Amino acid sequence: MAHLRYKQEEELCFWDQFRKGDENAYACLYRSYVHILYQYCSQFTIDKPLIKDCIHDLFVELWKNRTTLGDTTSVRFYLMASIKRKLVRHLNAQQKHTSNEDIPVEYWHIHTPSHENHMISEEEFDSTNQHLNVAINGLPRRQREAIFLKFYMNLNNHEIADLMKINIQSVYNLVFGALGNLKKQMTLDRLTF
Repeated sequence: MAHLRYKQEEELCFWDQFRKGDENAYACLYRSYVHILYQYCSQFTIDKPLIKDCIHDLFVELWKNRTTLGDTTSVRFYLMASIKRKLVRHLNAQQKHTSNEDIPVEYWHIHTPSHENHMISEEEFDSTNQHLNVAINGLPRRQREAIFLKFYMNLNNHEIADLMKINIQSVYNLVFGALGNLKKQMTLDRLTF
């Protein structure tokens, strides 16, 4: 099921309406972000029930505390920062070590519809995409997180720095290092296949 995406202005409008008790606006925010938050949390743990519980708890808490929530300039950033804090608290409480967990390949795979008349190009695309998935999964966890936030969540460098609790130069270093590693790995894959 495809998730809904709204423009930032629409999301901010939904956010304001939700804080005033509008259930439809709340449902729109939930539908728009539940899959994104799930994908993001999957970078930190493969415990699917825990991820689902954290997302559920976050939205329940948002509804309960809606009248005391403040304005935000980015609903996406607010929700991603909130879910990361919640998940990390749960993981720390369970004393799990998830720093080496891989992001499941299905979350990085870019799906395209299959067409008979494009069979060869589809196979080439799938092969390249598979190599990219392997290369991304081979990155250190912090580089994977930075790449995910930058290119899959479209966050800017300042938002990434805030979310990852690092300085802006570290964001540049992580993204640059990750792109260098990906380029090197993709070139090696091309030579060996």
